[in-house]
Amino acid sequence: MARKAAKTVKKEEELTWKDIELGCFITEPGSATRFRTGDWRSRRPIFDRSKCNPKCTLCVTYCPEGCIVKDTEGYPQADLYFCKGCGICAEECRRQAITMEEEQ
Repeated sequence: MARKAAKTVKKEEELTWKDIELGCFITEPGSATRFRTGDWRSRRPIFDRSKCNPKCTLCVTYCPEGCIVKDTEGYPQADLYFCKGCGICAEECRRQAITMEEEQ
């Protein structure tokens, strides 16, 4: 008779999506705020304040990561710890105040 291998139990912080069985319930939403997810981007947004209308906030609205926030002067700024460099903010900016530059 063949024996089944015993499953090792991982701590919650060690679990990955691969450990979740099909049909499993996820009891709380995930969040990237615990992880530095912007490290792999190849481009970064550069904001030109002379062109920006700080009341517009289209870049804040369209950013899929929610990583564009207003600085102390009311201008949008990307939190580069979470920005993936997708360029949606630059595409949606009506004043072309955001350009995407290659990471160095």
